[in-house]
Amino acid sequence: MSDRIIVTGAAGHLGQRIVRHLVETFAVAPSRIVAASRSPEKLAALAAKGIETRRADFDDPASLNDAFAGGGRILIVSTDAVGEPGKRLAQHKAAIAAAAAAGASQILYTSMPEPEPGSPILFAPDHFGSEEAVKATGIPHVIFRNSWYFENLLGSLPQAVSSGRWYTSAGDGRTAYVARDDIAEAIAAVLAAPVGESATYTLTGDEAPTNGEIAALVSKIAGKEITVVQVSDAELAAGLEKAGLPAPVAALLASFDANTRSGRIAATTDDLRTLTGRAPARLEDFLRASKAAYAG
Repeated sequence: MSDRIIVTGAAGHLGQRIVRHLVETFAVAPSRIVAASRSPEKLAALAAKGIETRRADFDDPASLNDAFAGGGRILIVSTDAVGEPGKRLAQHKAAIAAAAAAGASQILYTSMPEPEPGSPILFAPDHFGSEEAVKATGIPHVIFRNSWYFENLLGSLPQAVSSGRWYTSAGDGRTAYVARDDIAEAIAAVLAAPVGESATYTLTGDEAPTNGEIAALVSKIAGKEITVVQVSDAELAAGLEKAGLPAPVAALLASFDANTRSGRIAATTDDLRTLTGRAPARLEDFLRASKAAYAG
């Protein structure tokens, strides 16, 4: 059975970190790793390290057959088609089918916390459907339910700091934020270890603050008071559109706040600590290190 590790989305923010941790943290031989991307020209730095690179376009089934040739452990990193509900699910199902056809010894997939029916997140059905498709193959699998990244906050904090107001419909809901690099290390840890039983991990940080608590922390770090202004989901979406975001993106972001308010992203777990053997990064440390990105 092939001992190859195939990582899709290897040119992306998460995928490239996973590959780096495989080589640098877990000492996996570059010759065992295949880095796949729809834009393989972006993988030159990995190729220079002796890592095989392949084209994998989830909209082109023929490319997936070539990308997954030889089987092994295949990590399917969810695509960035987040503003097109349904397209993402079709992409993932194509990749899952190709992985099974290639004789994968294990299929791994990056999902989100609590994507089951009832989630307010507009793309949750894509993740839930993808999880079900992975399980339906009958192949040993691992599903990573990744919580929201610290880095996501850099989309809203600059405006909040600049204006002194953070408009949200999250109420007192909590979010178990986590560092993207911690997620990457945890996934790499599983890929570097022997194939085990099928499992689902929910990867979070140790803290789950409210937006009000985050605003208070950012106010202290940035030296500027931020007032949290609670609005309805519809008002939030309308405000985001007025700020220039396309309507589908505004609706998606509003669904994030609705999800936070519902409590579905609040739970913290020890899964990341168990996989990496260390404590997750702290949000306060990230916010201090990233001050220039949101407070100029």
